[in-house]
Amino acid sequence: MNEIVDGITKFIFVSHQPAPADIIFLPGGKWPEPPEYAAQLWKEGFAPLILPSGRYSCLTGYFPGSVGKEDQYPGPYGNEWEFMKDILLKNGVAEDVILQEDQAENTWENAKESRKVTDRLGLEIRRGIIVCKEQHARRCLMYYQLSYPKTELLVCPVSCEGITKDNWYRTSRGIHKVLGELERCGGQFDGLMPPELLREVRGMEEKF
Repeated sequence: MNEIVDGITKFIFVSHQPAPADIIFLPGGKWPEPPEYAAQLWKEGFAPLILPSGRYSCLTGYFPGSVGKEDQYPGPYGNEWEFMKDILLKNGVAEDVILQEDQAENTWENAKESRKVTDRLGLEIRRGIIVCKEQHARRCLMYYQLSYPKTELLVCPVSCEGITKDNWYRTSRGIHKVLGELERCGGQFDGLMPPELLREVRGMEEKF
């Protein structure tokens, strides 16, 4: 059982040490911790630009507001981008370094629409930092790698919802969240994989 838990933990909970980069990516969400940490990284000089991305979840059709720290970030906010921008500003980030992407409604769209923004601005992204929830790290990395295949991507996640790599398997909620991520990594990635790569993977499956 420990081997299973360890394997899932190593796959889902990707984490790198921050290093100087061209940009900080912020996939959308309603938790204040990721933009707070992105602000900290920016103030420490790890990247000159921050790109928050998000409209609201396609499952809800609206942005419900901050989950936690509602007194610090009361809103109202029309979308995830406005929410994250407000947090960045309140945590000392200069407004002119915050780029805008406010149409994405899921993680894949966060990555895809962010690429459109950086291409439109003529930005060469050699290294990017992704700041997200810990349990969301693998899926974020997969999607941003698809959108930025020539970019070195570092995932610098933060703990949200009380779920960490050390405790996720101890509660039914943590297990539900992490196994849900594991399922989505497989189910969603199959439909997004480039045709040539998909053919290669299926060829490998046939050999076994």
